Amino acid sequence: MDKPIQERLTEWLEAGLVDQAQVDRILAFEGWREPGGRRLFSVLAIAFGALMVGAGVLLFVAANWEHMGPGARFLSVLALVGGFHLGGALAAGRSLRFAVTLHWLGTLALGAGIFLAGQIFNLQEHWPGGVMLWALGAWVGYALLRDWAQGTFAALLTPVWIMGEWYEATEAIPGHGRESAGVMAVAGLMLAFTYLTLRMPGRDSMQRKTLAWIGGLALAPAVLAVIACHTPALFRYQAGPAAIMTLGEPLFLAGWAVALGAPLALAALLRGRAAWMNAVAALWVVALAHLAAGWGPGWSLYALCALGAGGLVLWGLREGRSERVNLGVGGFAITLAAFYFSSIMDKLGRSLGLMVLGLLFLAGGWQLERLRRRLNALIGKEPE
Repeated sequence: MDKPIQERLTEWLEAGLVDQAQVDRILAFEGWREPGGRRLFSVLAIAFGALMVGAGVLLFVAANWEHMGPGARFLSVLALVGGFHLGGALAAGRSLRFAVTLHWLGTLALGAGIFLAGQIFNLQEHWPGGVMLWALGAWVGYALLRDWAQGTFAALLTPVWIMGEWYEATEAIPGHGRESAGVMAVAGLMLAFTYLTLRMPGRDSMQRKTLAWIGGLALAPAVLAVIACHTPALFRYQAGPAAIMTLGEPLFLAGWAVALGAPLALAALLRGRAAWMNAVAALWVVALAHLAAGWGPGWSLYALCALGAGGLVLWGLREGRSERVNLGVGGFAITLAAFYFSSIMDKLGRSLGLMVLGLLFLAGGWQLERLRRRLNALIGKEPE
């Protein structure tokens, strides 16, 4: 389907002239009329071809890098970036997918080119600055092309740049390494929640679908990262006769403000009034960070994780998103398994512990799967 029709459909959807079901039917008729097998084959062929071309180019440059002078190296970098984008522009009128793929390779080559140019000309090392230039290139590509691949690059590279600047700013502060990592972990978890919840009734697109997939895949690792950092970066507790609780240092307070506030602001921009649920999730994230630091009894962390899993299920039911229901049920199962391994299995004998674990997997897994299916039946669909 050509790009102007996609833009018009988005405008009609935002103006309320059509609903999402009508947009899906138009897409099915206009842009995806080829049989499903052929469509899947073409998508796989383009994706595999893009990976092979990218790998081949990188191997070729790496094999000949030592034999090239500075001028030849820089020209090869420019040729890679410009060649892919030029190919994408030439292919735009014939195959939108192929054009998107070539532009994606061009933006990927831009990142490699930025860091290679720094090596060629012996520029001062500050890797977040390179990521910033890469993100700026992705934003320019998105402003010109308005395709989901460039938007995904921009949505990933921008927070990486901000986190990189934060790491560089706090690296030299003695004794604050874990605290700095805790702020970055909280920012990553908040951003995962924001991206996961971008898909809403009446607000859906390829861009939102891609970011929702990224948020869903990053959610569990981000939760584990917050737990692993276990640092109370927001509050300080001073024990003793005059025990008091105070806020942290100004620099880390600013870090917390950005880690919590920036994803919430993005959610408010893209989700509107429904972003109040993201604010509730932010409270849960703050509680998770502090309980992971040992501010409560051992079971409280597992209880909070189970509560978060249940909240994600309710969130999915409220907005009709079955992927959140599935993630919530999976998170609840992981929480139960972690609690069993850490608090129960050691108190049982080895053989008895394994037998109980097996029964829990059989009976508990069956019941959780039944529950998952019933919850998805309330929504009426499986995740796309």
